[in-house]
Amino acid sequence: MKTIVIITVSLFAASAMSVRAADAKANWDANCAQCHGKNGAADTKMGKLLNAKDFTDSKVQAAFTDAKATQSIKEGVKENGKTTMKAFGGKLTDAEIKALVAYVRTLKK
Repeated sequence: MKTIVIITVSLFAASAMSVRAADAKANWDANCAQCHGKNGAADTKMGKLLNAKDFTDSKVQAAFTDAKATQSIKEGVKENGKTTMKAFGGKLTDAEIKALVAYVRTLKK
């Protein structure tokens, strides 16, 4: 009986993690891909215009912490008084933002 409970809990946890990853991918596609590209390379017209970060580049990934990425997603990014990334704190939950940051880390080549 104990083994069945452990297996059930493990399967539930794995399922929840898989759903969260799918949600992060859906959030990426809906909110980030326009500038950062489907694969994170920022090779889109808007990404080039705004000088979006190429998240496939390991040096770019190493240049920011998860906390900084979370802050950027929540509060947006401004450079020289110009908004280069809008804030998503009012649109995404803290859990969605955390999952999105984890997803960004998977884009590194």
